[in-house]
Amino acid sequence: MVWNPKDPWSKRTDPLEDVLRQAQERWGPRLPSGGGLRGAILVLVAILFIWQGTFIVAPDEEGVVKRFGDVVRTAGPGPHLKIPFVETVERPKVEKLHRLEIGFRTDRQGRQQMLPKEALMLTGDENILAVEFIVQYKIKSARDYLFNVDEIEETIQKSAEAAMREVIGKSKIDEALTTGKAQIQQDTQTLLQGILDSYQAGVQIAAVQLQDVDPPEAVVAAFKDVASAKEDREKLINQSQGYRNDIIPKAKGEAAQVVNQAKGYAQARLTRAQGEANRFLRTLKEYNQAKDIISKRIYIETMEEVLPGIEKVIVDGKAGDRLLPFLPLERQRQGAKAPAASAEKKDSP
Repeated sequence: MVWNPKDPWSKRTDPLEDVLRQAQERWGPRLPSGGGLRGAILVLVAILFIWQGTFIVAPDEEGVVKRFGDVVRTAGPGPHLKIPFVETVERPKVEKLHRLEIGFRTDRQGRQQMLPKEALMLTGDENILAVEFIVQYKIKSARDYLFNVDEIEETIQKSAEAAMREVIGKSKIDEALTTGKAQIQQDTQTLLQGILDSYQAGVQIAAVQLQDVDPPEAVVAAFKDVASAKEDREKLINQSQGYRNDIIPKAKGEAAQVVNQAKGYAQARLTRAQGEANRFLRTLKEYNQAKDIISKRIYIETMEEVLPGIEKVIVDGKAGDRLLPFLPLERQRQGAKAPAASAEKKDSP
């Protein structure tokens, strides 16, 4: 008889006994009867409660326990208890290094394909670059990572793209292609971490790594021409600097030599002028003492100087009326030298 709650005098039956009776009627003698079946079900129920009331957190995980949708606590690595059928546990891997690709995607065969919508960025000097990079991150707060931000990976990806666009927008194309890559990576990581912290995303950015930074395919040829022209310009600048480094020291040396020669010439002229002035003063002193003699002497010396190699004759004006006014000075000098030379020959052995 089925128990009717509206008839308190009816004969009540246990619902569990009804279930057991129906199961025995259906499967027959294969099921244990009576107290054996009840015990088996109680054991199964106990196992189910134990299974639902315990959980284990792996060493690289953090357990987040929820009760009716609210986070009530977190648990570290190891076994833990929870209320069966009431509390649920999520265990994200907090030690795992997650990886996101921005500007490109890698398929299962390992082939990479650029996504122009994400990769094309404008530089600070109004050039366009295709920037492909990778963001690596870890979970630093499992509670924030799971429940503060919806679509957390998409949020990180969009934030990384925005951060990279801002950094590239402040950089020049030459820096992005050559020596400025390390600084761009560091600036993007710092900016991205600030954005995610403002969202309380519970994420720690481990690295931002540039994969490829190239001009778009449509302007590659023109960009190569520009790069070649810049290389030629740098080459010519280096050659001119080398020529300058070679010619300037020579010019300075020659200039110093000319200056030293001029100083030496000036000193020689000064010394010579002083000597001539001293000579003039001595001559003037002698001239004042014997003007006639000195005048004649100066006259004769001047004639010797202005008329070298010419035989000269001195004529006495007073004796010119009576005698031939002729004085062969050169002959007298030669005559005076000839006896001296003969005397030297005699003295010599």
